[in-house]
Amino acid sequence: MNRKRNLISSGAEIAGRNRRYVVWFYILNLLFAWWGASGFSTKAHGVLDHSLYADKMLHGFDVSTFLEMLFRPEMGPAQSSTVPATIFAVLFFLASMVLMPGVLLGYSSDHRISKNEFFRACSQNMWRFVRLVLIFLIVAGIVGSILAGIQAALVNAADQTENERLPFFIQLGGWTIIFLMLTAIRVWFDLAQTDVVLRDQGVVRKSVAAGFRMARHNLWRLLGSYVVIALVALAILVAGIWLWHAIVPPSSVFGAFLISQITLLLLLGTRFWQRATAVAFYVRREAEADLGAEKPALVAAV
Repeated sequence: MNRKRNLISSGAEIAGRNRRYVVWFYILNLLFAWWGASGFSTKAHGVLDHSLYADKMLHGFDVSTFLEMLFRPEMGPAQSSTVPATIFAVLFFLASMVLMPGVLLGYSSDHRISKNEFFRACSQNMWRFVRLVLIFLIVAGIVGSILAGIQAALVNAADQTENERLPFFIQLGGWTIIFLMLTAIRVWFDLAQTDVVLRDQGVVRKSVAAGFRMARHNLWRLLGSYVVIALVALAILVAGIWLWHAIVPPSSVFGAFLISQITLLLLLGTRFWQRATAVAFYVRREAEADLGAEKPALVAAV
């Protein structure tokens, strides 16, 4: 890996070289989403296939018609539609957590790893990743709750002033700070997960500490890379929504599906790009540490 390249381009190179992972996760997500939506789609077919509601929903999205359809007796209780979606969303999250160690190993390798290597990394690190995710949720939950409470207090205080725009700007600034803090925490734990896999570290608290040190000493560099990629993701989302609105006719189910799925695939790719950026930083840092350790040995030998 060229040490002179910035992290964003290095991460993009790694993610591009291993784009099959994005495709696999996208297919997995699509299947789980299809199964999760089956409860709602089955009941919706039962209403729309024998009703004039279909015409209003086919030639444009009528919110009042949609809401009225949801409350029809044929739709049944809301839980019958939301429970399958929730179950498969959780299953996708768990599958992602189990398979991510193999992805990180593939990202760190200069060759295409075998299936045995991929799934061996997944099995060895499954319980370690469970512990890391639990620690992440605790840390992110505590920090997010504290920041959200401070933001709410500041907005309430600003409401008592005569400046009508002040609450809005405080809320906007608060959400920006929360986003940056949670992104920094995600950088921290992405590095910790990378350390667990590449060092085969069984004691996850050591990787959590190592990830914290790396993130703290290189915070602006790593955070800047993650934020730039997040802005790319935002641009992709805006472009996808605009294209859906501008070029897809209301009656074109295929067009809406195509635009939405391309957008979702690219958004998934940006998350893997961030992961690859963390791996690129970690591998580069380890290479620099090894090079630094070799220089004193060479001097002593001379």
